Amino acid sequence: MPERRSFPRRVKAASPVALPVGPVPIATGTAEVVRGRDSSTAVTLLVNGVPSSHLDLADPTLLDFEYMQVMAAAVDLLGPGPLEAVHLGAAGCALPRWLDAVRPGSRQLAVDVDPVLLTLVREWFDLPRAPRLRLRAQDAGEALASLRDAETDLVIRDVFAGDATPARLTTDTFVRHAARVLRPGGLYLANCADRPPLAVARAEVATARRVFADVALAAEPAQLKGRRYGNLVLLATGPDGPDLGGAGLARALRSLAVPVRLLHGSDLHTFVGSAAPIVDDGEPAV
Repeated sequence: MPERRSFPRRVKAASPVALPVGPVPIATGTAEVVRGRDSSTAVTLLVNGVPSSHLDLADPTLLDFEYMQVMAAAVDLLGPGPLEAVHLGAAGCALPRWLDAVRPGSRQLAVDVDPVLLTLVREWFDLPRAPRLRLRAQDAGEALASLRDAETDLVIRDVFAGDATPARLTTDTFVRHAARVLRPGGLYLANCADRPPLAVARAEVATARRVFADVALAAEPAQLKGRRYGNLVLLATGPDGPDLGGAGLARALRSLAVPVRLLHGSDLHTFVGSAAPIVDDGEPAV
């Protein structure tokens, strides 16, 4: 298990709810809670057998998945204080729990297509209550399209069907909705899982560059060299947003237990190459 980052801590007692043993039926398949070997309070939520969230039930500030540590470092760019955040792909709500703990007063919406899963994780993991954290059972694309203009500071896309993001959540239309609902200075983060030759990641970056003023990509060097499947984090912001190419973020990512490289500017341009944006049927690529 990788070393975890240090965040301001608001530690709470582990949930007294008895966790299930073995898979439990949900609307889209099964969910299973697996306890960690080295901690009585660490659990991993599996959705249809795929690890979807890792939580420490006693300390919401602990993030184990490397891509979530990258996202946490990116959120630090937004400055101090509470945030309005939208999480598309709730699963066990590891990031909403973290944000609630390190930025008290934040108000968040977490969306998942599976209503049964949302009911279960609310019970199992003692999640913050509304208005701190609202849970909505809805398709992620429909939920994003329904939000008002300039409604939130942060949009995080972490939606998977198996080991891939549904294609409709990668298009120019989807990304434009993400840009629309962000306030000036807001941040869009997307978990892009891909395998060599990283064609999906390149196209997703090309799409984001079509919409946002500033775009970056964070990934482990081995992934960027096309050696294995893994999670890459896309970062995007508008003209009033934080500097994604600043030394502070790059330094923070290099200091993670599993060092991550930040691609920005000319490095990102080289990575994208000739990849075309992902557009909806009937929409021309430019």
